[in-house]
Amino acid sequence: MSLFSPALLVGIPLVSAAVLLLLGKRSNAWGHFLGTTASIASFGVAVAAVMHLVSQPVGSREINQTVWNWFTVGNFSVDVTLSIDALSGVFILLITGVGSLIHIYSIGYMSHDENRRKFFAYLNLFIAAMLLLVLANNFLLLYVGWEGVGLASFLLIGFWQHKNSASTAANKAFILNRVGDFGLAAAVMLMFVTFGSVSFPTVFAHVGSAPGHTTTWIALALLLAACGKSAQFPLQSWLLDAMEGPTPVSALIHAATMVTAGVYLVARSNAIFDLTQTGRTAVMIVGTITLLMGAVIGIAKDDIKKALAGSTMSQIGYMMLAVGLGPVGYVWAIFHLLTHGFFKANMFLGAGSVMHGMNDDVNMRHYGALRKSMAITFGTFLIGYLAIIGVPPFAGFFSKDEIIKAAFEQSVWAGAAALLGAGITAYYMSRVMFMTFFGKARWQSGVHPHESPAVMTIPLIVLALLSAVAGYGLLHVINLEEWLTPLLHPTTGELPFNEALLLPGTLAVVAVGVVLAWFAYGSTHEIPVQAPRGNAFIRAARADLGGDAFNQEVVIGPGERLTATLVAVDEKVLDASVMGIADTFTGLGGRFRSLQTGFTRSYALVMVVGVIIVGAVAFLVRLS
Repeated sequence: MSLFSPALLVGIPLVSAAVLLLLGKRSNAWGHFLGTTASIASFGVAVAAVMHLVSQPVGSREINQTVWNWFTVGNFSVDVTLSIDALSGVFILLITGVGSLIHIYSIGYMSHDENRRKFFAYLNLFIAAMLLLVLANNFLLLYVGWEGVGLASFLLIGFWQHKNSASTAANKAFILNRVGDFGLAAAVMLMFVTFGSVSFPTVFAHVGSAPGHTTTWIALALLLAACGKSAQFPLQSWLLDAMEGPTPVSALIHAATMVTAGVYLVARSNAIFDLTQTGRTAVMIVGTITLLMGAVIGIAKDDIKKALAGSTMSQIGYMMLAVGLGPVGYVWAIFHLLTHGFFKANMFLGAGSVMHGMNDDVNMRHYGALRKSMAITFGTFLIGYLAIIGVPPFAGFFSKDEIIKAAFEQSVWAGAAALLGAGITAYYMSRVMFMTFFGKARWQSGVHPHESPAVMTIPLIVLALLSAVAGYGLLHVINLEEWLTPLLHPTTGELPFNEALLLPGTLAVVAVGVVLAWFAYGSTHEIPVQAPRGNAFIRAARADLGGDAFNQEVVIGPGERLTATLVAVDEKVLDASVMGIADTFTGLGGRFRSLQTGFTRSYALVMVVGVIIVGAVAFLVRLS
């Protein structure tokens, strides 16, 4: 097995997770070190693999490894084949790189948790499942990784099971993801029926010969799967509640791994989406709605983690909008996915650092003036903030602006929505900055803010540096567009206006958002400790724009009614039928039992009568 073996990449964190879970409490003293070492080792394998790809000619940048034959039924055979190419290569670096920093941070964050080794086992399991998802060379194996990510996220979100809110959030995420997973299962079945195969090379090579309506249905089924995993409308409501898990979980799920899986699925399936305008339009509409919904929700949240969760929903919406644009947007979606992984992980871990210094209080109305007490956290969070709102030369400036440009090239309405989202992003992220680090101290009694230990701040510093330079580096040094061209085949379109207006126009919209936030939450503004009732718009945003109500009516309610109907059928029809038959035979048995008197003369009489009856029947038969 070579140093850059795909199986080794997945196997290291998987084996580590197994060891920690099987040894149980015996690994409490060192389990966190094993889990972190496993993630770092997997990152080392990822770096070696990508360096090997770089050394190969453009047309040969792929590492394939068939681990074993999974099963064969007639002419249908599926292998466990893992593949590293240009697209999966950037994902494995992001997953293991940011994942390793989150592992290191968690050593400090979870230091007082008695189940710390179990937490690291779940982190390793999550990393292994996500790696399997992006390395799979067929849709059926991808489905296994897809479900593995769902299981690991359920375990991590509900890690603090003693909190009813955490177990409820874990169940909610699990159920809504199952709705999306039905879409992936349906897509895999359609591929098998249509192409007789579920492998990427075969499906993508023959999709052009499939009927147009079949291709559209496959694309829509894949979109449903993406909506569940990437928390897109209408399956987005689980993402905000997922904040009930430990903060490193929020960073892992919301920044570099789980929520990006849907974007990866659509980008990987670009050969399918390129052939269906309906499918691409549906993706674009879903992404546009979600980016605006998430941004609006972020405006009204006082919980720092939920404000960032709304931001994640919005930023993933940008990526979905981009992949919905087709060849014009595929590369820019992946570009923003990478930069977002850096600055959002930075800010989630920064939020955890703030909570660490504020006795785990998440309410920003209880913060204020923390920039002096937590200088490193403030400085790193500030860089992430500048990156996400798109201030040059930070990472988000390069990636988000490319999406806005591509959106305008395809549709004025999509471009306008993306531009509006940028303005709202600047507003709600400025709100987070001002409420947390500026203004007057609104600390609760007994709270003494302090900086986090080095094991937590060092990952923040690394992520802040990446948030600062990754945009320019990926675009102009590494040339991500050229790297992904063989797989995503990017094209360019025409802007409906002079391109020279786009940059100053976008920066002006961002500036307006910052200024409005300053007037509402700036240093001279008194922020009440108790949230005011607000107008109807703010109340709707606080209620997640009816996301839970929608899911209750469309997903949960029908499921509950179907379950109640099935229970009634089971009890009143199936159980009644079975019990009726049982009662009938019980009654007959009771009647026959009464014939068992125990008297010899009674049995002799029955025998005589029986002989007479049999003889009479035989005589009558003979006469006939």
